[in-house]
This record gives sequence, C-alpha cells and structure tokens, in this order.
Amino acid sequence: MAPYPARPVLRFALELLPALGLGLLLGRAFPWLPARLAGPLIQWGVPISLAGLLLRAGLRPGLLISGAMALGGTVLGLLLVRSLPALRRALPSGSLQLGSITGNTAYWGLPVAVALLPAAAISHAITYDLVGTLITWTIGPLLVEGLPARWAALFAALRTSPASRGLVVALLVQLTPWSTEAATVLAWPARIVLLVALAVVGMRLGVMLRQSRPPAPSKVGAALAIKLVLFPALMLAAALALALPPPVREAVVLQAAAPTAISVLLLAEATPGAADVEGAAALVLGSTLLALATVPLWWAVLAAVGGQG
Repeated sequence: MAPYPARPVLRFALELLPALGLGLLLGRAFPWLPARLAGPLIQWGVPISLAGLLLRAGLRPGLLISGAMALGGTVLGLLLVRSLPALRRALPSGSLQLGSITGNTAYWGLPVAVALLPAAAISHAITYDLVGTLITWTIGPLLVEGLPARWAALFAALRTSPASRGLVVALLVQLTPWSTEAATVLAWPARIVLLVALAVVGMRLGVMLRQSRPPAPSKVGAALAIKLVLFPALMLAAALALALPPPVREAVVLQAAAPTAISVLLLAEATPGAADVEGAAALVLGSTLLALATVPLWWAVLAAVGGQG
C-alpha cells in the first residue's frame, strides 16, 4: 500500500482553504462582489489560466481518454438517477438529479488538481472540465427547465465555456515558436487566477448564507451521498477496470469528487416556480463544505490504489 500523501494534502489545505475562507467572509460582507468579479474572471482570467496549465502539461492525443471518461461517466450517472425508481424518489427534482452528478470542475476541481496532481495529470483534469461543462449546459436545462435539447445550446456552451476558450488559446500559442516560454511566463498567473476563482466560489457561498436559510440536510442527503461518494467510486471502478494510467485515473476521480456545480443553482434560479431552487442552493453549499473533507479522503484512496506521481 502506498504511503498517505501528506505533502500534497497539506498543499491542498494551504492553498485552497484560505482562498475559500477569505471568499466566504468577503461574500457575507460584500454580497455584490462575486457578481462584479465573476464576469472578468470567466471572460479573461480562467481561459488564460487554463491555457497556461495546458501548455505546461502538454496537449496530447491521450487526452481523448479523459474526455471519454467524463462523457461516459456523466451521461451514465444522469441516466441512472433518472431511470432507477429508488433514485428518482430520493431525487425528486431535476435540480437535485443534475447536481448529484455534475461537479464544479473549473472553480473547485482545477485548483484541487493543481494542488494535488502532477503536471502530467493537469491536462486530463482540464479535458474532464471541458466535457463536463458542455454536458451541464446542454443537458442541464433539459433536466431543470424541461426544455428540449437544441444544437444552438451546444454551440453556445462551446463558445462561452472558459475551458474551450482556454483550449483555443493554448492551441494557438503551441503553434508558435514561443510555447515553452509562454508556459513558463503563465505558470504563476495561472495558479493565482484559479485561487481567485475558488475565492469567488467562497463569496457565492457567503452570499447564500447571508440571504437564505438552507433546508434540512435530509432534503439533499441522497444527492450529497451520490455526488461526493458514489459517483467518484463509479469513476474509480471504471478507471481500474479499464486499466487507465495513473495520471488519467487521478484526474477523473478527483474531478468526479468535486462538489456540485454552481451552474446547477444558476439554472434553477432562472426557472421561477419550476425548479427546486432551495434544494439546489443547499446542495451547492453542503457539497462544497463537505468536499473539504471528502476530497482528501479520495486522495488517500488513490494513494492506496497506487501510482501517484
């Protein structure tokens, strides 16, 4: 059995907890702040940061494996929570069904990946985020709002996703003679931007705590269990069954273990009277706070499986 990876977990705590905690305090004190920061962050900061991470890790054909894992795992998970009677009873709304599978892979999962994973795994984590974001914004409205799926929604998701813009920037830079120098220059700005993004998650949580009273934990207990325990376990089992290389396995499991995507709450809020806004808010809040404990546990599980760099 591999030793418990104490140093990466300590780095996880030292980098992520202060950013999330500071954001939580700022969001409670200045509820307008996350809305001011989110626009420029999504438009410019995150794409440039992702481009720097991709250039550092390298763009390789093998990234298709992590993309396929994200697509297959997410679609299978959504089909299960929609079709199995027991899960449908436990997750009565489309918001809870979507939130039990789709994760905050960009603003939570990628900072976690940077803190815990070797450079070879970062590009796999970004690929997972790209596929997961597209699924959330294409299938998500269908589940939460009851809208038919349209190709226009897919193209809009591709155009507005920070992951896709970061990928385009990385591809363009890699075609130049200065790709290695660009990766070096962008290394620290990329890390800082992702920590700011995590602080924005904390700010949104602070605003939620200030403005609303979360419902009883029993309302979202099943969704929390699926998102933080069962879904990562499904991805780990699939990765082991397929004998995926350690960087791919680590990236997909930790991204699968990310808390519920904030976009689930945004979709619910955009559907007055037709979506479980209270349940979505409680799921985002509860999963983000619990993930502070469950993500290091999943990292320990990966260490026991073996193969970390």
